Amino acid sequence: MLPVTRWLAVPADSPDAAASPDTSGSASTGQENTSTGRLIGAEDLKELTDAAEQARVWDAQFGGANWRLSSIRRCLNERALPLLDTRHHEATARELFSVTAELSRVAAWAAFDSGHSAAAQQHFVQALRLARAGGDIEMGTYVLTTMALHTILEGAPDQALDMAQGAFHRGRYHASRRVLAFAKLTEARALARMGDATGASTALSRAESWLDKITPGAQDSPRLSYVTHSRLAADATEIFRDLRKPKAALGWSQQAGELSDVHQTRAVGLRMAVAATAACQARDLDQALDHTDQALALLQRVESTRARTHLEDVATALMPWAAEPRATAFLQRLEQGELTTGAAAR
Repeated sequence: MLPVTRWLAVPADSPDAAASPDTSGSASTGQENTSTGRLIGAEDLKELTDAAEQARVWDAQFGGANWRLSSIRRCLNERALPLLDTRHHEATARELFSVTAELSRVAAWAAFDSGHSAAAQQHFVQALRLARAGGDIEMGTYVLTTMALHTILEGAPDQALDMAQGAFHRGRYHASRRVLAFAKLTEARALARMGDATGASTALSRAESWLDKITPGAQDSPRLSYVTHSRLAADATEIFRDLRKPKAALGWSQQAGELSDVHQTRAVGLRMAVAATAACQARDLDQALDHTDQALALLQRVESTRARTHLEDVATALMPWAAEPRATAFLQRLEQGELTTGAAAR
C-alpha cells in the first residue's frame, strides 16, 4: 500500500509529486513520439480517452470477463504506457498521465469483476501512481475511492474506510462534487460492512448532500456519469441490507429506478440480487423470488465472477425455503450453470 500512503502524504500538486516532463522544446500542441517520428497531440489523447470510456461502458454492460475488455489492456500496454516514455510539453504530459491512469483504473475494475483480484490491485496501484505523476488530484481521489470499494468487496472494510476517508480529505478542495459524493458513498458502504449504522447513515447523508450541490447542467467527465442519485439509492440498498435493515433496503431499491438502462445491465442485476437477499431478511419469499428472477434474467447476460457470487448469496439466503417449488427451481437453475462466469468465458 506504499503508493496509497505516498499519495495521501504528498499532495499530487506538490513539486515532488508531478513528473518532470521536458518543457524546453517546441511550444507546439503536439510532441514528438521518438518511436514513430510523428507528433503526439490532441488526437492521440482523444483516442485514449474514447478507449477508456468505451471499455467502461462494455464493463458495465457485458461484465469484466467479456472478450471485449481485452482491448483495454492492449490499449494500456501497447499504446498509452509507451507514450509516457516520450518527451512532451508539460501540459500534454499531465493530460497523458491522467488518461492513462483512467485506462488503468478501468482495467483494474474489469480484472476484479472477472475474478482476478491480484491483477486488479496491480492496475489500481499503477493508476494511482500515474494520477500522482500527472498532478491530477481529482483522478487520484477517484482512483483511491475505487480502490476502497474494491477493498470492501474483498472483505477488508476497515482498510477501505481509511482509504475512502483519506481520498475525500485529499480531494476536498480539488475534486468535483460528484467524486466527493462517491468517496462519501464508499465510506458509508465500508461502515455498513463494519456494522456501524449511525456512521453509515451519516456518510450516506453527506454523499447525498454533495450530489444535491451539483449545479444543474454542470459538465462532469463521462467516466463519472453513473454517480447519480439513482446510484446512491442502489448502493443504499446494499448498505441497509448489510446492516440487516431490510425495510429500508427495499425502500431504497425502489428509489433506484426502473430496469431500463441497457448500459447498466450488471449494476441493475446486482441490485436485484441484493434486494432479493434483503427480502429474505424480511421473510418475504414472494418479493425475494421476484427480485431473484429479475437478477438472474439480467446477470445471465454478463460475464462476471461477481455476478455469480451475488447469486450464490441469494441461494444461501433462500435455503430456509429450499422446499418451496419456486425457490427450488431457482436453486436448480443456478446449479445447472445458467450464468456465464469469467472462468467460462476463458
